[in-house]
Amino acid sequence: MLDSGTTELAISSEFIRKQGFKLKRIERSISMKNVDSFFNKERPIKHIVEVNIYYEEYRKRTEIDIISSQK
Repeated sequence: MLDSGTTELAISSEFIRKQGFKLKRIERSISMKNVDSFFNKERPIKHIVEVNIYYEEYRKRTEIDIISSQK
């Protein structure tokens, strides 16, 4: 479930590994907070992946944060 205040995209590291996307390491890791404002117990974000998003004739190049797989 996404909060309506969500401003960034995130994707599972497991999905990235299965699809063979190329990871891009970021300079400073990003700590995540849950909707309840507590820090997420998983590790901080250390990688992103660049992708093209297509919808009909629209195309946008964007970066998606990679999060640890949920348990």
